[in-house]
Amino acid sequence: MIITDTHTHLYSEAFVEDRKEMIQRAIDAGVSRFFIPAIDSSYTKAMLELEADFPKNIFLMMGLHPTSVKENYQEELLHVEEMLAKRHFYAIGEIGIDLYWDTSTLEIQKKAFKRQIQLAKKYKLPIVIHCRDAFDEIFDVLEEEKSDNLFGIFHCFTGTLEQAKRAISFNMKLGIGGVVTFKNGKIDQFINQIDLKHIVLETDSPYLAPKPYRGKRNESSYIIKVLEKLSELYLLPQEKIAEITTQNSKDVFNI
Repeated sequence: MIITDTHTHLYSEAFVEDRKEMIQRAIDAGVSRFFIPAIDSSYTKAMLELEADFPKNIFLMMGLHPTSVKENYQEELLHVEEMLAKRHFYAIGEIGIDLYWDTSTLEIQKKAFKRQIQLAKKYKLPIVIHCRDAFDEIFDVLEEEKSDNLFGIFHCFTGTLEQAKRAISFNMKLGIGGVVTFKNGKIDQFINQIDLKHIVLETDSPYLAPKPYRGKRNESSYIIKVLEKLSELYLLPQEKIAEITTQNSKDVFNI
């Protein structure tokens, strides 16, 4: 059974004491591919080192996270462009809009989001969207930028069934992680109405650990709990869920 974690921050400071052991635990559990989103230029070195340590398992993205869109965002976008020109990445991400932490940067967040969507089109890469308290704003930008060559993943999807269908209409897969195991997560109430061809698995580790680890540090091996929950909701064997969602990830990331 091959399992793919399409979104995990393995370079995070949360793993400083046991990073290699934690990654090995995930590999031993059957997770053989890890897709690594960028945050900003301060993490690029750590991402490249991670890839060097696990070259067969690590797949890097490049992008500017919306919470890192500050006064210097144009310099940060220049770094993104320079890195994309230097070497191959598997996606532009994670990018988007976050209005949970700071609403004052909305306009520049939108500009950074649009610019990075345009880079994705230029390099024929998927986008990986971060959306927090910003579905309407994200959909407005996607509506402006939509095209046949715009596609990707709506990371950590936590919206409604209607919002799920709208995201899918923009050629997006839904990234499903630990939230599907939460009692108050709500997506467990409708996710089985979404065809599995639109779903990929993720952890977003070290964040959003699934039950029974909720509130603790998340790690990629815990994706098994997400798989178990989806198996229960779709009434399908875990192996089948893993097979379909891994194929979906291959389709999105072109591997």
